[in-house]
Amino acid sequence: MITKKIEKAINDQLNRELYSAYLYLAMSADATAKGYKGAGKWFRVQFQEEQGHALKFYDYLQSQGAGVVLNEIKKPKGTWKSLFEMFESTLKHEQFITKSLNELMDLAVAGKDYATQALVQWYITEQIEEEANDVDILSMLNAVIDDGLCDAGATGPLSRWARLPVAINGKPKYADENGAPFQCRLIEWRPQARYTP
Repeated sequence: MITKKIEKAINDQLNRELYSAYLYLAMSADATAKGYKGAGKWFRVQFQEEQGHALKFYDYLQSQGAGVVLNEIKKPKGTWKSLFEMFESTLKHEQFITKSLNELMDLAVAGKDYATQALVQWYITEQIEEEANDVDILSMLNAVIDDGLCDAGATGPLSRWARLPVAINGKPKYADENGAPFQCRLIEWRPQARYTP
């Protein structure tokens, strides 16, 4: 059995995980709509992971004979001005989740609730990976910007990189005889190389 205080805190965290899923599904939709299909798939995977995280809390509450309280899910932002902004928002959100998990762990430790501590430790370990992934992606995006691999004439500074390893040039003059756009595949990454002045 868990205390009512721990039960409420776990329910709050369960609902945060559901909001996280909702947020990442919104990011997936926006990224895909803007042609960032790889990022759209990545955010969709994050959506599915967050649903799994919520269910793990749900199952734990049930196993402890505690009630599950599902709150209204706040509508997330629907569009971001760039892929970079999406990943900045993702890192900020994951840092918020880490903070809330640490607070839940503090409650479990103070209450000598060892079962809840074991559960929450799994999430804290998971958060190390989540934040590291976001930092890595932001570092790569910054490297692309810093190395001048941006296309100022496209729909955004990261428009070409975000579509790699497969890129498409949709200009009509590059279309094949059936009107399909020219496609290329990245086979070598040389960020120091300059292809345009």
